[in-house]
Amino acid sequence: MTFDYDLFVIGAGSGGLAAAKTAASFGARVGIAEHEALGGTCVNRGCIPKKLIVYAADFALQNQMAHQYGWSQCDNYFDWTRFTKLVDKHLDNLNDSFSKQLQKAGVDLIKGYATFIDDHTLEVDNRKITADKILIAVGGRPNLPDIPGIEFAITSREMFHLPYLPKRFVVIGGGYIGTEFASMMNAFGCKVTVINNDELILSGFDDDVRAHIQQSLTKRGIRFFHNSTAKEIKLCEDGLLVKIKGDKQATVAADTILVATGRTPNIEKLGLEKVGIELAEKGTIKVNEYNCTNIDNIYAVGDCSGRLQLTPVAKAEGEAFAKTVFGKTPKTVNYNEVPTAVFSRPEGASYGMTEQQAREKFGDDVESFKTEFKSLLSQFGGSDEKTLIKIIVQTENQQVLGAHMVGEHAADIIQSLGVAIRKGITKQDLVETIGIHPTTAEELMTL
Repeated sequence: MTFDYDLFVIGAGSGGLAAAKTAASFGARVGIAEHEALGGTCVNRGCIPKKLIVYAADFALQNQMAHQYGWSQCDNYFDWTRFTKLVDKHLDNLNDSFSKQLQKAGVDLIKGYATFIDDHTLEVDNRKITADKILIAVGGRPNLPDIPGIEFAITSREMFHLPYLPKRFVVIGGGYIGTEFASMMNAFGCKVTVINNDELILSGFDDDVRAHIQQSLTKRGIRFFHNSTAKEIKLCEDGLLVKIKGDKQATVAADTILVATGRTPNIEKLGLEKVGIELAEKGTIKVNEYNCTNIDNIYAVGDCSGRLQLTPVAKAEGEAFAKTVFGKTPKTVNYNEVPTAVFSRPEGASYGMTEQQAREKFGDDVESFKTEFKSLLSQFGGSDEKTLIKIIVQTENQQVLGAHMVGEHAADIIQSLGVAIRKGITKQDLVETIGIHPTTAEELMTL
């Protein structure tokens, strides 16, 4: 049978774009469908605009320290509307860049939502398209808990379209998204409350990192309700009221309530039942180590396939799929070697095992080394905030199993250190390495 394409990709997010361009580089005829802006959640409603807001908020934090560095105090005003328009313009440029990249790679872009007719046929905007291989890369969307009044809350998708900065900001959820937005809004001067269903925020990070960031955010004025959930949201004359149940019963007033309680795959409209694709317990698409579903010509990568919900992971999965299927070089992704960061202030980053994970695997054959200190910036700037650096080591061979940090440039430092850990660096290697002075990273050599 002759197909329209060797590969057709559903979804032009990070995973889909990577797969399409890589497959095309091997000579495959590739088409890709996208019903929204190119780049997916990360580019349009996540990582990029979020990091730009982090930078904008940093100016507010730096202004608080400027007087200590000799700058005269002056009044500043942050124009949220102007800023969001500039962000939108930047995202438009990125979308244009992605479109040009696809065109240069020889990939056909078809605007519209693709649905399955059979295992080799899709319908996109009333057009039937056939393909030998089909890749599902549709990403996910924010979860909305089933509570009364949830329609008055917003998700991360709407955060970038707020008409004004709220004075009272409530976050339901203590993961990456909730923590980062809580930190940003606090820097902008909003009164921030976080409702988290655990004792500590940032589940999945090392416990010392979680505690350190939470304590720092508390010192900055963010209020936390631990082991708690939102029971109900009500609209009132003065804004919104959220009832909280858990360790403490309370009612908190808000102008804006952000729900950040996880994400769910965007698969409802795909027609997966028509081809019998199996789903996992949480509704994600079940795949093997080579990203193949139970249908041997249909694959899935990214958030919809239920592995780590991180942009670089989706990209790596897309590239691995294309190299395996079209490059004839079987390739998998090692999910134990994925660095990650939370861009709150202070910033946190991790690579490798947490202390708990290491002890679960190696028992007593584990040591942890950590230090807390005031960076030069904080010392001179009058802040009492400390930096945390921690490494996890296997006692027998002194190999570094994991590295964790909270503080200035944490993500960049851990990213670079991750290469060394991946190659089997030992604690002795760190000790014998000469550091650059004065830097935060040099403290790694003194642990």
